[in-house]
Amino acid sequence: MNIAITDGLQLTPPAFAAGLSAWSREHGTSGSATWAGQPHAALIAGDPDFGNCLEINKVEDVTRIRFMGETPILPGTYLRISARVKAIAGARPSLRIAGWAGDGKRNHVTGLTETGPATALPAHGRVVEISAIVGSGARGGVDMAWGAAPVYGHFGLDLTGPNGGAVRIESIRIEDVTSVFLREMMDWVDVRDFGAIGNGKVDDRAAFSAADKAARGRTVVVPEGIYKIGDDLTISSPVRFTGRLTMPRRARLTLMGSFDYPSYAAAFGDETEALKRALQALFAYSDHNELDLRGRKIDLTEPMVMTELSPGLTRFNSRRLISNGQINVVEGPAWKNKVVHSQARYATGQPQTLTEVANVANIEVGSLVTGPGVGREVYVKAKNVGAGTLTLSQPLYGGSGTRKYRFERFRYVFDFLGMENCAHANFAELEVSLNGRASFLMLPANGLMFNIRDCYVSAPKDRGITSPGRGCQGMQVDRCQFMSNEMHLNAQDRTSVAINVNANDTKIRENRFVRFGCFMVAAGAGHLIVGNHWFQGDDAQSGKRVPGLVLTRTNCKTVITGNYIDNCSIEWTNEYAPEPDFANNSYSFGGLAITGNHFTVHNVLKDFAWISVKPYGAGHFIHGLSVTDNVFLVGGAKISRVEKIDTSFADMDYGRMRNILFSGNNYNGVLDYVANPVQITHSQNSAQASWVVPVSKQLPFRAWAKNVDSLTAISKIVSGDGARLAEMPWVRTRQGAGKGSVQVEWSRPAKGSVVIRARMDEPG
Repeated sequence: MNIAITDGLQLTPPAFAAGLSAWSREHGTSGSATWAGQPHAALIAGDPDFGNCLEINKVEDVTRIRFMGETPILPGTYLRISARVKAIAGARPSLRIAGWAGDGKRNHVTGLTETGPATALPAHGRVVEISAIVGSGARGGVDMAWGAAPVYGHFGLDLTGPNGGAVRIESIRIEDVTSVFLREMMDWVDVRDFGAIGNGKVDDRAAFSAADKAARGRTVVVPEGIYKIGDDLTISSPVRFTGRLTMPRRARLTLMGSFDYPSYAAAFGDETEALKRALQALFAYSDHNELDLRGRKIDLTEPMVMTELSPGLTRFNSRRLISNGQINVVEGPAWKNKVVHSQARYATGQPQTLTEVANVANIEVGSLVTGPGVGREVYVKAKNVGAGTLTLSQPLYGGSGTRKYRFERFRYVFDFLGMENCAHANFAELEVSLNGRASFLMLPANGLMFNIRDCYVSAPKDRGITSPGRGCQGMQVDRCQFMSNEMHLNAQDRTSVAINVNANDTKIRENRFVRFGCFMVAAGAGHLIVGNHWFQGDDAQSGKRVPGLVLTRTNCKTVITGNYIDNCSIEWTNEYAPEPDFANNSYSFGGLAITGNHFTVHNVLKDFAWISVKPYGAGHFIHGLSVTDNVFLVGGAKISRVEKIDTSFADMDYGRMRNILFSGNNYNGVLDYVANPVQITHSQNSAQASWVVPVSKQLPFRAWAKNVDSLTAISKIVSGDGARLAEMPWVRTRQGAGKGSVQVEWSRPAKGSVVIRARMDEPG
């Protein structure tokens, strides 16, 4: 680059012979005294060495000669100022190139080196060339590094040393020597050429911006050093770091031309800090919607808390993607959970609030709440220290009262809690190695459409994905594998949970969950749980099996289809009901379809059942359940049934059961095959007027025999004396102590065989 050519600038001042009024005896600024008419200066014609030149008799300690014109100083350029001089009489002084730096407002830029090295004249009549280089960057060979602040300079000579001598000076030359430092043919620019110092103290932000502006598509190079950047910095060009950046937490680095994790890692030299900075930029409305980790393994020493790494980040609703790499959690104090024990009051009239909370300031938002009357996966959603209250993600079932509770805040690799709202955050093709030290993802209290796909989440200490509020609305988890850190424990001793949700419409599809305490605790409704494999077995003989999927909403509108459900149960509860007894103005258990799944279990007790309905209050019933086309397979000793009502808190109202379909299922290793409606073949070998037909054992949940759809004789019906009966019998339902039998009534004693199609419910 040569600015005299590319920008058409005249750099070299006019010859002295053109007039000394253009040359200042001071610093060259407007209004300063000139050499015109001075008795100690004369124009000489015909000097044998110089031709026309200027002769000066030195009478001042520092004699200055400055060009009054403003020589431009452009970022990234370097100028060489030179002159040939000789002593002709008297004392021989020293000479040096000198200048005066001015900014865009015509003010002097102080604190700069404005003189070159001094050269002593060796002998009278001997010609010496003196020179110095001025430029924006502190490069080797640059005598006056002025940085980015000056925009022009007044250049010339200083005569120092003894007075009384005379020197002659050929016309001063100024030329662009940028090509010596940075050739235009190179595909990079160096931030040092634009004034970057790299000492970790001086703010180099302006130099970086100038280099980026000058790059025009070339790569910005950051050489060795520590570069302080005091405020937000956006670099549009590709950038290559050898040196390191240091920035205040509030300041954001946006690498528009190199937006990927390796670039941030090179910029900051610390993997955790680099991920913080990259995420800060990702969630700051940059032109990129994906942070590509480029297959890198990141050793992470602390959680990525979004509101801490990006102060002021409260809401974000544009799609963002974090993808393609491995995150490896390493030991460190930042992963330690915080546990607080406290007493608080709960009232069912404020179902999601704890009041009179002792030590409320020490309880962290996002803490898991456990204690009397608390359902699974209840979290602190917000707190008010002044009022002494906590807002909960779900109500408690234990009724009003003052009780002691335990609050534990888990640590997550990605923690969005604290944001008012966040939507459309995506995680794809990540391997997250939690190593029993941390959990994976904490969702915001409010949000929409988080998407996690094709990820491997290994060994979470406590949780995989946690929702402390409604940030899980519409969440999608697809084709992921979650591997527990508790695989060596028996099923009943595990405490980890892979996923919990509180809002509606999640899609959990084609994932694999291995040996968690629970695969999923799902409140809300409208969930699609499709094509997954979750298994929670252990190596114990006759082991205890625990719920793998817990549904906590009575009217759940959920589809469970095409899954492989291995050594665990589906449990359907209302544990988030503050008043769990059924009220006639509410829905009871309904809206659940379990279709086309493969259930398996081995080495369990006989009373195990894959489908368990557990009401936490009295009066409930089922008013919409479809269990169809599933395969139930037991390895080892047989179990009694595939379904049950868990009466730990209350039984159900069997008289109100309706709209239940149990059909097309295959049973292997199950003693009692159940269906609804169920077809029973009954043979009466002795003549009786009333045939008692037990039905309940073959009906789901051992429910009442409420209705008979049909009765068909499959043999000749005869009386006690052998005469054929052609009459139609009538049927009485809900018979026996458990109302689980029907009675076929004849006008007189009869015997024979019939097929009865009976139901436990009202069909509509």
